[in-house]
Amino acid sequence: LPLAAHQGRLLAKLENLQPEIQELAKRLRYEVSVRGKQLGWSEKVARFHFTKNMRRIVTELYIRDNCHPFKATLLLWVQVPMWVCVSLALRNCSVGALGSAVQEQFSSGGALWFTDLTAPDSTWILPVSLGLVNLLVVEV
Repeated sequence: LPLAAHQGRLLAKLENLQPEIQELAKRLRYEVSVRGKQLGWSEKVARFHFTKNMRRIVTELYIRDNCHPFKATLLLWVQVPMWVCVSLALRNCSVGALGSAVQEQFSSGGALWFTDLTAPDSTWILPVSLGLVNLLVVEV
């Protein structure tokens, strides 16, 4: 959850930079076209200078606001390995790969309507609630 909140803040900063980037792009396009006419640049050379300077300006804005887009992928780089490890651990526990003692504990360690954790949930309450909670986390 803290990483998701951090990602949301970064994406909001990036979104708030867009009007400023568009304004700077418009101004830079005008300056490059004027300078290109003065020096007799071709369209390809003018486009090269515009792209180079625009990349520099956008990088300076990212540094100023501390919101590089790559930082928004941090959540992905943490969540995917964690999801794989948790999935493998749950699979190993449920099929008894860790030994029969663990499977015996799972078969008698449930609560409420699910007293046997090795049996499938016939009511679908847990899978549906897990999906809804995950959707809520993603949307928040």
